[in-house]
Amino acid sequence: MYSLVINRVGEVGRKVQEQLELLGLFTRFCVSTAIWMIWGGQAFGRFRLLIPQLYYIGTKSMWVVMLVGAFVGMVFGVEAYDQFAAIGQEARLGGIISISVLKQIGPVLAAVMIAGRVGGAISAELGTMKVTEQIDALRVMGTDPIAYLVVPRVIACLIMVPVLTVFSDLLGVLGGWFVIVRGYGVDNGEYWAFSKSFVGPWDIFTGLGKGFFFGGAIGMISCYKGFNCGAGASGVGRAATDAFVTSFIAIIISNFFLATFFKNIYSLIWGSGGPTAFG
Repeated sequence: MYSLVINRVGEVGRKVQEQLELLGLFTRFCVSTAIWMIWGGQAFGRFRLLIPQLYYIGTKSMWVVMLVGAFVGMVFGVEAYDQFAAIGQEARLGGIISISVLKQIGPVLAAVMIAGRVGGAISAELGTMKVTEQIDALRVMGTDPIAYLVVPRVIACLIMVPVLTVFSDLLGVLGGWFVIVRGYGVDNGEYWAFSKSFVGPWDIFTGLGKGFFFGGAIGMISCYKGFNCGAGASGVGRAATDAFVTSFIAIIISNFFLATFFKNIYSLIWGSGGPTAFG
């Protein structure tokens, strides 16, 4: 019995050690990428590598992000209307939908869609390059793979996820407006008046700030998984799946901490308070 307990404790210790080692490797990968991004400007200086990534990550993802944002805003309006109409406050849905989309739904939806559409593809692409020894070939030619492959993709994610968040927000708000005003006949002026009273510059900044952090997480995780994938086609497939799942978990968890952080910063600068649903 005593030896069984010792063995179990040893197994747990080994698993913890393995996870700490993986965390250390990921941290080192992130630090190396950050160094190239901040101090390796002349060495990187390859906008021809960045432009295709901006197009692939941003432009080609725009329509799916806008479509999802619009229908989520519409669903929000359909589900919430009856509760607000029961107390004669359906016009306030303009503020509720706008603030919810701008601060929470829009950034998270855009990031999740990018993680699903782009994150797995980045991981698979880099994983294939590793399996076929193209990354080793870059090192032999004197090119740092992180500067050549990772930095353009991470920068593109940092730029384009906030941009796509804007489109997700816009279509989410318009989708809610379409259902509430055009579908249920709520007064258009009151709807937008409550939207204006609820939403301020800080709320827009909060959503875009989240998008920036989400983009960094997607880029770093996807590239790391690709650089460290297993051998063969199965290894590349697992890396692509892990990239999406890990990115999704990182988005959901970091969203809580970022929401708390931005709320505390707001309270520190302007004090508590702000518009509420019914006052």
